[in-house]
Amino acid sequence: MKDVALKLLAKIEEAGYQAYIVGGFVRDYLLGIESNDIDITTNATPKDLCTIFKDAILPATEYGAVSIVVNQIPFEITTFRKEYTYENNRKPEKIMYIDSLEEDLKRRDFTINTICMDKNGKIIDLLGGQKDLQAKQIQTIDASLSSFTLDSLRMLRAIRFATRLNFSLSTEVTEAIYQMKFLLRTLSKERIKEELNKIFSSPQCQRGIQLLLTFKLDEILELNQLKNMHYFSQSIGIWAFLEVDDKYPFSKNEIELMQKIRASRKDVLNPYSLYQNGLYASCVAGEMLGFSKTEIAKHYELLPIKGRKELAVKGNEIAQLLHQEPGPYLSKWIEKLEKEVVLGHLQNKKKTLLNYCLKNQSMIG
Repeated sequence: MKDVALKLLAKIEEAGYQAYIVGGFVRDYLLGIESNDIDITTNATPKDLCTIFKDAILPATEYGAVSIVVNQIPFEITTFRKEYTYENNRKPEKIMYIDSLEEDLKRRDFTINTICMDKNGKIIDLLGGQKDLQAKQIQTIDASLSSFTLDSLRMLRAIRFATRLNFSLSTEVTEAIYQMKFLLRTLSKERIKEELNKIFSSPQCQRGIQLLLTFKLDEILELNQLKNMHYFSQSIGIWAFLEVDDKYPFSKNEIELMQKIRASRKDVLNPYSLYQNGLYASCVAGEMLGFSKTEIAKHYELLPIKGRKELAVKGNEIAQLLHQEPGPYLSKWIEKLEKEVVLGHLQNKKKTLLNYCLKNQSMIG
């Protein structure tokens, strides 16, 4: 992927422009961390890039990046820019394309994210990013108070990078978060959730949670249960524990999964709980209760059926047996049979299940 990106840089330079890989990929490369997210910056404008790359995709907004897909790998290319007047402490209201790499880098968040790589693989460090990388420190480019005032999400990003990289926050960054944390209330819960997801999904998430608590961001971010947090290796487990479904935006699938995790927590090794909530939700819930994934998987594998499709009887067969038209009552029958089979009260055999329905047909109207 890096080799492909370097070829893109060379092609842009052949057209008479400057171009560099910038940000997270270079940072991770210097730290020996594998990364597949490559951003490119250049003094070529989006219109220039569309001339150089005939299949370039223009940004959906004026602040976006031109997208180039090479060998099914997407690359984002942004033009050197200055940003003016930030809206809601987050989004610039105005940008201006410029011709200076250094000025472009100055608008970014942290020094460690300003290190560049040219087409020959040479490292370009104009703002001292490598020094902070070696010191394992998160430091803003401008004065931290000004930086966080312009873009308050940077406070959570600072904690995210400190968590993921196991870096410390500089004294200046630390003091600025204490002073400016109230600005986080102006951010959308969607943007906050994106950063928290990255913190919660880090292998060092406990460090991230501790930083959030140290700065008392649990109060600002309405994460009231954070101080009582148990360890979860999956971020969805943390969200399920926090119970902030009414405060943060979740997809339908996320909500259903969190509900299953909470239900599993009540009796995680119960066969019917395992069956209803599934192996994944049960394993996530089991972490909080001290059960290993191996132990839960062992109990799950003992289930006679793992899903409704494995039940030996279909709804239409029950309707024929009872001489009734198909209807909503069949779902009740199927659910009853599932439970009886899973709990070991009935064998999963068609004859056995149909006989049960026949003998108990008054049970379900």
